[in-house]
Amino acid sequence: MIDVCLLGTGGMMPLPYRALTSLVVRYNGHEMLIDCGEGTQTSMRQQGMIGFKQIDVICFTHFHADHISGLPGLLLTIGNAERTEPLLMVGPKRLEKVVNSLRVIAPELPFEIRFQELSEAEESFMWEDLRVDAFRVNHNVTCYGYSLLLPRTGKFSVDRARENEIPMKYWNGLQKGNTYEEDGHIYTPDMVLGPDRKGLKLTYCTDTRPTPLIEKYAAGSDLFICEGMYGEKEKEIKAIEHKHMMMQEAAAIAAKADVGEMWLTHYSPSMAKPAVFMDEIREIFPRTIAAKDRTTTTLKFSEE
Repeated sequence: MIDVCLLGTGGMMPLPYRALTSLVVRYNGHEMLIDCGEGTQTSMRQQGMIGFKQIDVICFTHFHADHISGLPGLLLTIGNAERTEPLLMVGPKRLEKVVNSLRVIAPELPFEIRFQELSEAEESFMWEDLRVDAFRVNHNVTCYGYSLLLPRTGKFSVDRARENEIPMKYWNGLQKGNTYEEDGHIYTPDMVLGPDRKGLKLTYCTDTRPTPLIEKYAAGSDLFICEGMYGEKEKEIKAIEHKHMMMQEAAAIAAKADVGEMWLTHYSPSMAKPAVFMDEIREIFPRTIAAKDRTTTTLKFSEE
């Protein structure tokens, strides 16, 4: 299972009731942060279950201040939590230069920072057992969305294991994807496992106009977290000019991608109550939530 907490839902400037953009994903005792706007640490403290020392990866969509301004303080806090293991940072080109500039006020840390800069329209890397896909979106600076996929193998078949005369001592390892050889016989996972089952998928994107890549990577997601900066129809020209997303556009993508649920985020500071637009938005995609800071869920495998 994967724990998801949307730490901040604000865009442009923090408000007393809304921190700037940040998402934390927790899996198997480890954590990934996507974006680190102002207020990220406060939201983590208020959430309680989230630990600073457990953050292994920080991904950035882009380098506007509302997505990265909380980083120097967070790095100091991670260091004070006595982390010594390396921390991976992923983001667009110039990531290392931008982070090192911010670290002028956080120069000494007890852990190494490793950088992975994105240059292609679509790139992937592994974190724990999850595949992380980064895909370029359409903002006024280079910007990426992220999709996380936890695959699930097929069910173990005792009957198939016995039919193939596989020693019981290898059953557990084969379920985990290992291959064994004994007395000239090779035992592979496909000899005991059924077809792959539906895994868990989370997709996150913000600060963008609609693009085909968003729909491609959101397709089949259990949870799709998407920018809904404006809900007022008269703000559409402004959204196009500054390359942001209307709530209605996000809902249309969610419907086409057939996602399980959509959380809207990255609201304009002028939008006091995103929930007032939900009747209209749910006519486009019924399973929409106007997320608030610290909206939380746990993604679980379906019972089959």
